[in-house]
Amino acid sequence: MLDKEKEKRLRAVKIAKAINSIEGVPIPEQTEENFSMWIEGKITDEQLTSAMLSICTKV
Repeated sequence: MLDKEKEKRLRAVKIAKAINSIEGVPIPEQTEENFSMWIEGKITDEQLTSAMLSICTKV
């Protein structure tokens, strides 16, 4: 994966975290792991979405 794509993904994660913080919504620990794998290109967009939906339905 190109560094430019990693930077883009990292910015997206930072924005998501900031929005959650403003809203007072904590980010589950598993989410951090999923974000890291997605940023590094170890999982796809679809896999991240699926994992996030799975976590959200448990909360």
